[in-house]
Amino acid sequence: MSNTSTSHRGRKKSLQDLADFAISQGWAVHRTHGGHIKFTKGGCSPIFTSFTPSDHRAGLNARAQLRRAQNQSQIGDRHAE
Repeated sequence: MSNTSTSHRGRKKSLQDLADFAISQGWAVHRTHGGHIKFTKGGCSPIFTSFTPSDHRAGLNARAQLRRAQNQSQIGDRHAE
């Protein structure tokens, strides 16, 4: 369900940009039954954000969370070697 053109129709451009960024970084994007967006990637904790954020920084905050989770998983991989 990572196809952004069909799974997240009607959302704001900032959320479309966020989903496109996440997919380009290897994250899977899903819409939950509760109306949120869930980002998943192997080795990382899932990230959730609202489908209709009221805060104009919500997209930026979610993007930062995705970057942090990815960086944290890469650090963990280095320690496991």
